Amino acid sequence: MKPKRTILCVDDNEQSLSYRKIMLETRGYRVAAYSRGEDALERFRQGGIDLVVTDMAMPGLDGPGLIAAVKNLSPHTPAILIASKARAYDQESQADVFLARGMYAPVDLLERVRLLLVRKRGPKRMHERLPQFADRQGVA
Repeated sequence: MKPKRTILCVDDNEQSLSYRKIMLETRGYRVAAYSRGEDALERFRQGGIDLVVTDMAMPGLDGPGLIAAVKNLSPHTPAILIASKARAYDQESQADVFLARGMYAPVDLLERVRLLLVRKRGPKRMHERLPQFADRQGVA
C-alpha cells in the first residue's frame, strides 16, 4: 500500500475550503486545511507536506506570498494557485499551476494534483530503478 500524500489546502472561504478538502480526501489524500496563510505556513514548516493548493486573495498572507515562502523553504514543493482569471496575471507568482476560479472542473484540479505529485517524486524513483534495470540487462 503506497503512503498517502499530504496536501496543504488554504482558502479564506470556508465553503470552498471544505469542498476541496472533501474532494481530495475521498481520492485518498491527506489534507491539512487552513483559512489563513500564516497558519498554513506554520504547518508547512512542521514538514510532511507534498503539495500546496491555495487561493490567491486572502487577508494577511495571500496566496502568492504563501507560495513564495513555501518555495523559499522547499523549492521543489509544487503549488497550485486558484484565482480569478484577471487577477492571476496581475501579480508575479511562483505557482506551478494557475486555475481560474469557477472555470475549472473538479476533475481538472484532481488531475493537476496527480501530475504535480508524480513529477515531484518521478526523478527519484526513476533514478532508483535505473541500476536495477541495468542489472537485468547485463549492463553494469
